[in-house]
Amino acid sequence: MHRRSLSALPLIGLGAMQPAAARAAEAPEAALRRYRALPGTAAYMVRLGPEGTAGRFAHRPNQQLFIASAYKTFVLGQYLRDVEAGRLDPEAQLAVDDDLRSPGSPVLLNLTGTTTARSVLEAMITHSDNTATDIATRQVGADRVRALIAEAGLRRVQIPDSTRIFASYLLGAPIGVDVGWAGLQHADQFPPEGYRAPLNGVQSLAGSAGDLASWYDQALRGAIFRRPGTLREFKRIQAMAVQIARVAPPDIPVHAKGGEVADFLGFCAKSFAGQMVVGGRTPVSFAFLLNWDSAEGGFAEVQEAYFDAIRDILAALAETLA
Repeated sequence: MHRRSLSALPLIGLGAMQPAAARAAEAPEAALRRYRALPGTAAYMVRLGPEGTAGRFAHRPNQQLFIASAYKTFVLGQYLRDVEAGRLDPEAQLAVDDDLRSPGSPVLLNLTGTTTARSVLEAMITHSDNTATDIATRQVGADRVRALIAEAGLRRVQIPDSTRIFASYLLGAPIGVDVGWAGLQHADQFPPEGYRAPLNGVQSLAGSAGDLASWYDQALRGAIFRRPGTLREFKRIQAMAVQIARVAPPDIPVHAKGGEVADFLGFCAKSFAGQMVVGGRTPVSFAFLLNWDSAEGGFAEVQEAYFDAIRDILAALAETLA
C-alpha cells in the first residue's frame, strides 16, 4: 500500500456553526495532523451532534478500507433486533464446538459445551472473539445482517459469510468454501502463492469511515431499534469493548468497537469506531481507519501512534465541548 495524498477534508459545516462546535473543530487539529501522517492510508470521520448537525470533519470519509472486526457491531445490531422481534432468546444456550470454531477467539477457542446467547454477544464485542461471531452470525444469517446494513444506507460496508469462510478464502479456498476447523489447523496445505488480499470484493471486512460513523449515530439514538430496552442492551454491550480504555477521555461514556490485522503477508490494519457523549448531551460519532504495509512501519509501533492520536483527538473534543 502506498501513501496517498494527505488532502484532508476539513470541517464540513451544516448551517451556522455553534461557537462551541466551531472551537471543537479546531481543538484536535494537531492530533489530526499526526493521524493523517501515519503510514499507509488513513481515514476518519467525526460528526458533532445528532446526525452531525453541529458540524463534521473528515479525511477520506468515503474510501473503502479494511475495517477488520469493527464489522461485528452489525451482527450485534441484527441479533438484538431479532431478540426484540421475539425470533431469538438472549438466554438460549448456544453450542460451542468445532463446528463453528475459528482462529482469533480469546474467549471460546478452547471451550466446548454451551453458553448463553448473551455471553456469545459479549465475547464477540468485548474480546472480538471470532468463534462467538460465527455462532451469532449463524443465528441471524449473514444476508440478514447485510439487509440491515443496506437499510442503514451504508453503501461501502462489506461483511463475510463468517470469519472462518473469510479465513478460508484468504488461504486460497474456492469462493464460499469453509475448510473447517480441522482445515485451518493445517494451513500449510494452502501454498502462499494462492493467498488472497484481505481487502477484496468477494469475502472481506470492509467499509468507510463515513459509513461507520453514520452507523453509530443511527444506532445509538435508537433509529434501528423499536424498544428503549433494546437500545440499552446495545449500549451496554458496546461499552464493553476492551480497546475503549486505550482512547476514552476520563469519565466520558464511549460505545465502540475496533479491529486489527497485525500482519498478513505484510498487510496491516487498525479500525476504531463508535460514539462518545460529552456532558451528557453532545454525541460525537467517529470512525478512524488505517491500512498500511508492514514495510512502512511495524505493527506495534504504528498501533501505539494510532491510539495516541485518537486519544488526543477525543480528549481535545471532550474538553472543548464540555
